[in-house]
Amino acid sequence: MSTVKEIQSAIESLPHKEYMHLLTWIHERDWKEWDRHLENDAASGRLDFLVKEAKEEKKKGKLKEL
Repeated sequence: MSTVKEIQSAIESLPHKEYMHLLTWIHERDWKEWDRHLENDAASGRLDFLVKEAKEEKKKGKLKEL
């Protein structure tokens, strides 16, 4: 297993095209992880307060149509 310093050094030595490919992969991986957390939070009810708040704001006429 490489150390973080070794990985950083390897990344810095990548040709631009390979660096961009790695950057895209990391970005996509990060978004997939974010989506997974969001889905888990929604399924567990941790985000129910947002629905409640939105419904309350709608009753008050404070929501705008998208």
